[in-house]
Amino acid sequence: MSVSYYDRNAQSYFGSTVLADMRDIRTRFLHYVRPAESILDAGCGSGRDARAFSEAGYAVTAFDASAEMVRLAKDHTRLPIRQITFVEMDWRGAFDGTWASASLLHVAREELPSSFRRFDRALAEGGIWYLSMKEGHGSRIADGRTFTDVTETELRDRLVDVGLQVVDMWRTDDVRPGRSDRWVNALARKSGQDTHRSV
Repeated sequence: MSVSYYDRNAQSYFGSTVLADMRDIRTRFLHYVRPAESILDAGCGSGRDARAFSEAGYAVTAFDASAEMVRLAKDHTRLPIRQITFVEMDWRGAFDGTWASASLLHVAREELPSSFRRFDRALAEGGIWYLSMKEGHGSRIADGRTFTDVTETELRDRLVDVGLQVVDMWRTDDVRPGRSDRWVNALARKSGQDTHRSV
């Protein structure tokens, strides 16, 4: 349901998100990723962040489930964006950082544990994962999309359940003009390295 929404509304969604100012959150994430290391942009949408990471010198891999969003993101980033779903993620220890900005919010609650395990597997030891989901309780359907909302407590528990260490968690307002959504943001580290991976 949600993928078809983005295929039908790719151009308008691209236009509403590609200029959203995520610099502060990217900086917070990159504090844990050394220059030129590898980053996965999972559910990259417009390619806004994948392009920013690439231009900053990181080795970027990016994907989205929507064929139309992949087409637009390729044009915007000049990167080889893949069209796959979270279920098809099969990387193991491949990335120093993983970025999942506003993408896991469409995963059904009962599928979150398996999705989180796949993200954990994709990270290298000591790697960092940024993710954001809308704040709230329960699941809903809006504008032809399914949403799974979470509280800080639920998100923290789910990260800990797959063995990740939560190093930061905070709430933000939507950066897009005219939007009133509240977001839960988290940075979580894969176990196996105790040292602080800052630059």
